[in-house]
This record gives sequence, C-alpha cells and structure tokens, in this order.
Amino acid sequence: MSALPPGPPYVPVAWHQGRVRLLDQTRLPEESFTLDLATVEEVADAISTMRVRGAPAIGVTAAYGLALAASLAPAGGVHAAIEAAASTLSATRPTAVNLRWALDRVRTAVAGVPDARAAATALEAALAIHEAQREADRAAATAGAALLPPGSVVLTHCNTGPLATAGLGSALGVVIEAYRQGLVRHVLADETRPRLQGARLTAWELQQHGVPFDVIADGAAASLILGSRVTVAIVGADRVAANGDTANKVGTLGVALAAHAAGIPFYVAAPISTFDPSTPSGDAIPIEERDPAEVLEAGGVRIAAPGASALNPAFDVTPARLVTAFVTEAGVFRPPFGPAIARALRGEPAP
Repeated sequence: MSALPPGPPYVPVAWHQGRVRLLDQTRLPEESFTLDLATVEEVADAISTMRVRGAPAIGVTAAYGLALAASLAPAGGVHAAIEAAASTLSATRPTAVNLRWALDRVRTAVAGVPDARAAATALEAALAIHEAQREADRAAATAGAALLPPGSVVLTHCNTGPLATAGLGSALGVVIEAYRQGLVRHVLADETRPRLQGARLTAWELQQHGVPFDVIADGAAASLILGSRVTVAIVGADRVAANGDTANKVGTLGVALAAHAAGIPFYVAAPISTFDPSTPSGDAIPIEERDPAEVLEAGGVRIAAPGASALNPAFDVTPARLVTAFVTEAGVFRPPFGPAIARALRGEPAP
C-alpha cells in the first residue's frame, strides 16, 4: 500500500508490475491509497467490499484478476486456474453484468490457446478490455454532452466518474465533458445512502475536475426537481435489460419518477457492455441484498434504535418508460429501446 499524490490525475484501476492496482474507494475522500492485490482472493474481496465499485470498473478489475490467476498458475495449469478464478470472481457482485461480460471475454480469448501462451493472452485480453472502456467513455461523453443545453443544472445519483469505470466515467464523464464545453453551470450530487458514494466519491471527483457542485440529501432530489431547480438528471447503470429496464444504485427510481413528473430529461449513460440481451426485462435482474449494517450504522457507529433490523437492497430497477434516452459509445438510443439495443449488441451503427 502506498500514498498517491493528491488531486488529478488519478488512476482507479491498473495492471502494475504483475499485480492488480486499485485506488481504494473505501478510503476516499479522507485518504488516497493504492492497493496492490497479489491473489485472486484479494481481488474478489476488493470487489465484494466495494474497494472497487461501478459496473465497468468491476469488469476491468475482474479481467485483471483472471490475468493475475494465469500469471500465478503452475506450468500446465493456466487454463484450470483461469476457470477457478472466474468462478470465484463471478460470485462477488450479482447485479453488475459487466463482471460476467469481462470474465467471458478473457475466457474466450484464451480458449484453445496453448497453455504456454495462455497467461500472456489473458493479460492482453484484460488490457484490451481496459483500453476499450477508455475509448467507450470518450465517445459517450461527447455524445452525451451534446444533449445538455447551456447553463444546465445537472442532478446525479451514486458515483459514475472515472472511479466507476476505470476510464473517463459514464454519466459523470458526460457531465465533466459538458462542463468543459461551458454547458453545465452546476451539479447537484445525491449523497446516495447508505454508502454515500455521491457525498464521498462524486464530490471528490468533481473537486478534482473543478466542477461546481452541491451535495444534497437523497430525499431532497424530488422537491428540487419538481421545484424547477434541475435541468436534467443523468445516472449510470449496472445492468440494462433487453427492453431498456435499468438496474442502478438504489434511489435511482425515485429520481426517474420525479423527472418524469416534472417533464425534464432522465438520461442513463452506460457502455454497451452493460446491456444484457439475456435479461428480457427488469423483473429478471437479480438485486443484490447487502449487509443490513450498512443501513444501521455510519462509520461503524450504530445510528438505528437498539434491536432495529434493516433491509438493504443495493439496487432498484427503473422501467424503460421513464428513461428519456441512453447515452453509449455507439450513440444515443431513444425509444423504442428494444430495437436500438439489439442493433447495438449486433455491432450495427445507430440509425
């Protein structure tokens, strides 16, 4: 573990000297520390404990986890090590589809490759996944910025910047690019209970990029939207079903409902890897239930009444009918979403 210099540039995820290097997001904003992960078990734990989070960043980290497993395997055992690591990593976060997508990409890349070349091939595939994420973020940021009118006040939920994608960010990447173009006047960042990704991480990233903002309580979002104090809401996604239903951090649905009632745009920014053709609708998306202590405690100190219990779904599902458009590296998808998503997954250009 080593200290990072304060401020940008910051590197959320990297392959470094045969290890998986992470900026530990549980230590932000108080401390900026890197973790050099030396085993698959350490990578799995980092994903489970949200030291790395955000669906694309989880996918990149998992891909590097397979490369790490391959590099540590004995001669003749690389393929077996990759399969065992994929099984371990796939169980860490069930909702984020990028995790499974990235694991499958690396496994496909090494299939049929001689064992002596498999470790190098796995690393090449992981590095390619990471670079493709960077390029996807750049393209999406450009496409999304074009949707925002000058002087926009943008409301965000959770964290969707470089920390969440290991690239330039999804929804927050759009916001940062639009600010650079002079289109965004201010950002309202939902605190995002219970782990406060907005208050801790989005606020930190906006500071790094010099974007003016205020953190707001999650419960304030609806009244601010209905009070005409928000121009547009833009969020990320952990999985998008084939029909456009979208799983994102819990609390997103409330933002979407308020935006719909107020008649303002509600955009979802996500890479194509987050769209899951095997999930027909939001009803089929598994919702991760996390430790109730995340709700009952704050900073390890109990804040709920003694003996109180808690429910802690990590995500909710926003119906496609509440989404104005999806912002992706393949362009902007507008309703009806099913055909647009199917075309993009086939690699066809947007019409």
